[in-house]
Amino acid sequence: MTDTRVQYQEETNVRTEETERATEQEEEHCPECGGDILADEEHGETVCEECGLVIEEDSIDRGPEWRAFDSAEKDQKSRVGAPTTKMMHDDGLSTNIGWQNKDAYGNQLSSSQREKMQRLRTWNERFRTRDSKERNLKQALGEIDRMASALGLPEDVRETASVIYRRALNEDLLPGRSIEGVATAALYAAARQTGTPRSIDEVATVSRIDEMEFKRTYRYIVRELNLEIQPADPEQYVGRFASELGISDEAEHRARELLQNAKEQSIHSGKSPVGLAAAAVYAAPLLCNESVTQSEVSDVTDISEVTIRNRYKELLEADGQAQFA
Repeated sequence: MTDTRVQYQEETNVRTEETERATEQEEEHCPECGGDILADEEHGETVCEECGLVIEEDSIDRGPEWRAFDSAEKDQKSRVGAPTTKMMHDDGLSTNIGWQNKDAYGNQLSSSQREKMQRLRTWNERFRTRDSKERNLKQALGEIDRMASALGLPEDVRETASVIYRRALNEDLLPGRSIEGVATAALYAAARQTGTPRSIDEVATVSRIDEMEFKRTYRYIVRELNLEIQPADPEQYVGRFASELGISDEAEHRARELLQNAKEQSIHSGKSPVGLAAAAVYAAPLLCNESVTQSEVSDVTDISEVTIRNRYKELLEADGQAQFA
């Protein structure tokens, strides 16, 4: 009796699968001529490519009713919360309970409700990080965001640094190295890759590790991850230095010309790009009859006055302005 039931159930399952398969084939092909069907989203119809038969009409458009011309605008108009981001350990998908002890109407919570919300915040933080790897990532991404804010780096640099750190974590490059060291190296590499570099001294100033560990970790990360990082261009520093010094647009343009002439004559080879940029933003205002002192440039660029003087003479000689040297 049991064998009969099992056999009956197997036959029923086979017939059901055959029916579903036949239904799928009918949906994929025209019931009249057997041709391929095409979904016309513009008119809300499903038609046959061969005979033009309208198989289905007035179909539901499940897309948005607004238009977006790039991915950033699409994320901005999304109605399902903030877009995902690599700058958070959980890609920004988890919930976050705010610190304000107020209800939806702006009224203060009672003492019992505040205690309840504090317990909820505690458990929420515990659930957001499931294991040590996520706790590591959360700490590192917070460190990257802190240093990027201190250095005035844009969001794309932070996003790139987060991706670099995730790669290092997934490839097991952290054992024997501090979280802060790898985070600092990832941020410095990201700034170089995105064309908004910061000097080693600037990054080391906001980092919680010493400069030697930072340099050693950076070389290790670049080598192990095969990061393609071009040598820093001195011109990439000019805009920021000129803005902080308050020199004119004419002087900034002249500083870029000095650096271009130096590169054409290979004066920049083997020299610090930050030092060359500092000398250029010192020399250019003088050539444009503007006042700027070496100490002011030194304070802004974190380059010694001796280095500025040496690079300043080399830039003027390359530019044919040796009389100013």
